[in-house]
Amino acid sequence: MNWQKILVSIAGVVLVAAAWRAYGWPGVAVVSGGVVMWVLLHFTRLMHVLKQASERPVGHVGSAVMLNAKLQAGMPLLKVLALTRALGELRSAPDAQPEVFRWGDTSGSHVTCEFVNGRLTTWQMVRPDPETPTPSTVPAAD
Repeated sequence: MNWQKILVSIAGVVLVAAAWRAYGWPGVAVVSGGVVMWVLLHFTRLMHVLKQASERPVGHVGSAVMLNAKLQAGMPLLKVLALTRALGELRSAPDAQPEVFRWGDTSGSHVTCEFVNGRLTTWQMVRPDPETPTPSTVPAAD
C-alpha cells in the first residue's frame, strides 16, 4: 500500500476542514483552489514529459554515460523519463514487479534500470568492448 497517497489525501481534507473552521466558505474556496492548482501543475508536468518522450524513439538516449551519471536511487520513473526524454524499452513482463527498462545510445552503450513501485532501485551500465568490431565499423570487403 502506498501511504504517501493516503497521507496527501488526508492532508487535503484537514486543510479544507481547517479553512472551513477558520474562515467559512471563503476559506474553503481558497484552499480548494490551491489544491486544484497543485493537481493541475502535476498533471501539466506529466503531460509535458510524456509529450517529449513521444517524439523520440523508444529506448534511445543521447548519451548512456551521462544518464548513468545522473541517476540516483529512489528517483521516480517520471523524473527518469524527464532526464532521458524518451520512453524506455520494457525488458520485463508487463505489469510485473520489478519493472526493467533499458535506454541505449548510438555507440552501443546502454543503461538498464530496475523500478519497484515506480522508484529506481538499481541500474547497470554496459559499454561495448572496443576491440570487437561493430557492423558499422567493419571495413567493407572489395
